Amino acid sequence: MRKVSARTLRHALNLWPPFLFAGIHVAAIAHDYKYARVELRMRPWNRNYVGTHFGGSLFAMADPFWMLLTMKSLGPDYIVWDRAGAIDFIKPGRGNVTAEFTLHEDALNAIRSATGAGNKHLQWFETVIVDTEGSTIARVRKQIYVRRKANR
Repeated sequence: MRKVSARTLRHALNLWPPFLFAGIHVAAIAHDYKYARVELRMRPWNRNYVGTHFGGSLFAMADPFWMLLTMKSLGPDYIVWDRAGAIDFIKPGRGNVTAEFTLHEDALNAIRSATGAGNKHLQWFETVIVDTEGSTIARVRKQIYVRRKANR
């Protein structure tokens, strides 16, 4: 795994075509990879038939972040993959919406403990997507697979 600064990763994600063309903007990634904030801006090309955000765009804005934050926080001694995901749509998304991801040290410690002997661990994380008034638009759940690499 290459060392990439949080700033470089943020810029690369903002230029990544699936995010760029969906109107998804990575507003922040903390230098320690414990926090990220992502925005989905309403544009004419990313509205559905009834003028709200596409559900797929709402899911996409939350899709990679738990895996990326966990991978970067644990370092190269761990294998980290997305395993499952689900979204609950609470109300139609209009205008700009935001998702925040905060990876707590206690979650990382639990993962380290569960994988210490080389066992796999499945960890669920939840993110709430909110509109500019703070109302919940959707809840996204992501499950990641983590395993400590064998000693070389």
